Amino acid sequence: MSTSGGTKAILAALGANLGIAIAKFVGFIISNSPSMLAESVHSLADTSNQALLLLGGRKSRKKADATHPFGFGRERYVYAFVVSIILFSIGGVFSLYEGIDKIQHPHELENAIVPIVILLVAIGLESFSFRTAIVESNHVRGKQGWVAFIRHSKAPELPVVLLEDFAALIGLVLALTGVGLSVLTGDPIYDAIGTICIGVLLVLVAIVLGIETKSLLVGEGASPADADRIRDAINGHKDVEALIHMKTLYLGPDELLVGAKVAFARTKKLADVAASINALETSIREAVPVARVIYIEPDVYVAKGATPATDAIVIKAAD
Repeated sequence: MSTSGGTKAILAALGANLGIAIAKFVGFIISNSPSMLAESVHSLADTSNQALLLLGGRKSRKKADATHPFGFGRERYVYAFVVSIILFSIGGVFSLYEGIDKIQHPHELENAIVPIVILLVAIGLESFSFRTAIVESNHVRGKQGWVAFIRHSKAPELPVVLLEDFAALIGLVLALTGVGLSVLTGDPIYDAIGTICIGVLLVLVAIVLGIETKSLLVGEGASPADADRIRDAINGHKDVEALIHMKTLYLGPDELLVGAKVAFARTKKLADVAASINALETSIREAVPVARVIYIEPDVYVAKGATPATDAIVIKAAD
C-alpha cells in the first residue's frame, strides 16, 4: 500500500475520527441526544475501520510461503470487506435501533448548544479528512469518474475512505438538522428521525462497500485497457504466431497474474523459445508494470482455413 496515497488518507481519517468520536460521546453525555449517540458510534466504527485498513496493508506485505505461494496481497481485500461488515452492523444497525427506540421513548434534549457546536467542529474535521482522500485519489484515478473509480479500483483503501468520509459528512448534516429542528420545535422526535436517516445512510454505504470488496475477494482480472496492452505486447512480438488464450487475475492490488498460451513456429529450437518467452515477459511488464507474475505456455498453432496472423486477431477480439 502506497505510503503517500492510501496510507496518508487513512491516517488523516483515523486522526479526525478518533477526535470526533471522543467529542461526540461527550456531547451525548451532556445533551442526551440520540443523533449524537448514533454519530458517536459511527465515528468509533470509522476509527476502528481505518485501523483495520492499516493492519490489512501491513499483513499484505508478508513474504510468500509454502502455504501461500502467491503471497498475502489479498489481505487488503479481506480487511476492506470486514470494514463494510462493521459499518453495517455497528454503525448502521445500531443507529436504526437507537432512532426507533427514541421515537418510542422520546427524551428531551439537554444543553442543545453543546451538540450543535460539536457537530459543527466535526463537520470541519471530517471535511479535512474527505479533502485529503479526494486529493490522494486524484493522483491515481486518472480520467475515471468518481463512481467508476470506486467501482473499478483494485486498491480498496481509497474508495473505502472516500465512501466513509462522504457518509460521515452527510450523517453529520443529518444529525445537525435533527438536533436543530428539535431545538426549534421543542419536539425530540426530529432528533430521532435524524438518527434513523443516519442508520439508513450507513447501511446503504456498507452494502455498496460489501459488493465491491466481495468482487475483489472472489477474484478480478485486468481492466479491459490493461488486457489489451498485454495482448498487444504478446501479438506484437516478432516470434509469436498467435495468442491462443490468456487469463489474468489480481493476486493483490499491486500484483497481477498473467497466464497465456502462445503459439511459436514449430521449427524453433527450445532455447530460442525460452529466449522469446523471457523477452515476452519483459514486454508485458513494460506495458503493464503491475503484471508481476507471468506464466507463458508455448504451443504450436494449428487452424484449418486460417492463417496464424488472422486467427490471432480473432482470438484477441474474443478473449
